[in-house]
Amino acid sequence: MMNNLLVQLLQSIVPLSDPLLEYLNDRLETRTYAAGELLLREGQVSSFIAFIEKGMVRSYYYKDTEKLTSWFMKEGDVIISVESFFSQIPSSECIEALEPVTVHAISYDDLQYAYRYFPEFNVHGRVLTEKYYVLSEERLHMLRKRTSKEKYNYLLEKHPDILSRARLGDIASFIGVNLETLSRIRSEKS
Repeated sequence: MMNNLLVQLLQSIVPLSDPLLEYLNDRLETRTYAAGELLLREGQVSSFIAFIEKGMVRSYYYKDTEKLTSWFMKEGDVIISVESFFSQIPSSECIEALEPVTVHAISYDDLQYAYRYFPEFNVHGRVLTEKYYVLSEERLHMLRKRTSKEKYNYLLEKHPDILSRARLGDIASFIGVNLETLSRIRSEKS
C-alpha cells in the first residue's frame, strides 16, 4: 500500500489516474532496515528506487580503505543509485541506513512498465529527475567550491537535521575533513 506522503508527492506533480494508483499500490513494496544495514552494497546492481517514509540513509564509496560519504537522504526523499539503477550495472557506492528506515520501493522492471503503460507517470519521473539533478548539482558545487567551514555552514543552514542525526565521522567525510577539524569548526560555531 502506498504511503500517504508518497501519494501527496506524486499527486502534487500530476494527479494519479485510478489505474496508475492501483498499479503502484500493487507493485510498491514496503521494506524496513535496521540502523547500520545496507540497502545496497558496492558491486550489487541497484534493482529498486525507493521513497523514504521514515529514517535517514547515506551513500558512501570507498577510496582505498576509507569510506567517503557522498550524500544523505531522509523522510520524503527518493533514494537511488543513479548509474547502477538506470544502467543496470554494478554499483560503485553503498547505501546504508543510519537509523531504522522504512521505504516504499519499486523495482526497475515495474518502473519501466509504469512508464510504458501509464504515460502520465513519465511526467512524475521527469519532475523528480529534474529535482534530484538540481540537488546533485548544488551538492557538487558546494563540495568543490567551498571551504570546509563553508560546507559545514551549508549543512547548518540548509540541512540542520543531518547534523543532529548523522554520525560525526560521516559528516566529516562528507565535507572532506577529519574529525579533529570538524570538532574545531563546530566549536567555532558555538
